[in-house]
Amino acid sequence: MRADARKNRDHLLAVAGTALTEQGVDVAMRDIARRADVGLATLLRHFPTREALLEALLHTSFDELTAKAGELETSSSPEEALVSWLRDCVAWTTEYRGVTVLMTAAIEDTESALHTSCVTLRAAGARLLARAQAAGTARTDIDGTDLFALIAALAWLGDQPSLAPRADHLFDVVASAILTGAASSDAEAERRPRARS
Repeated sequence: MRADARKNRDHLLAVAGTALTEQGVDVAMRDIARRADVGLATLLRHFPTREALLEALLHTSFDELTAKAGELETSSSPEEALVSWLRDCVAWTTEYRGVTVLMTAAIEDTESALHTSCVTLRAAGARLLARAQAAGTARTDIDGTDLFALIAALAWLGDQPSLAPRADHLFDVVASAILTGAASSDAEAERRPRARS
């Protein structure tokens, strides 16, 4: 790709990222083109569909979250890795309102431009969950699909203005429900303020 074409593409992605943060994934392509001060045809030449634009925009984040799961597998205890990754995923999904609906649909649609990235991301979470389950620190009656659904539910909470102030508390409740016994108690103890001696 020529340098000027790459610069134009990067500009469109930056503008689209801002638009998605402000308006969610349903922002119109025409609005993105207007914000970028280009014609719709120019935007469509770079990204022929909304999904192609979203895939280009979100691909890096999916890769980073997937890589983070791999790093956590080797650097943290199973329960810490799972909760840390879950927190990162929820934080990221709340940046773009409606992205979890898009991701859930993409997992089911093998023709979606987002399918592979979303399936890979879900598999990364499933590995962290399986590792915690094998260590006896996470409940065994949930799987990667359930974990993905919990991320979507927690992201939805963050999107609701009246519930957003409770999002961190509810994340802790859900995380404690995923963990079992000692792991859950240890995590709760870590969150409590320590008494002064």
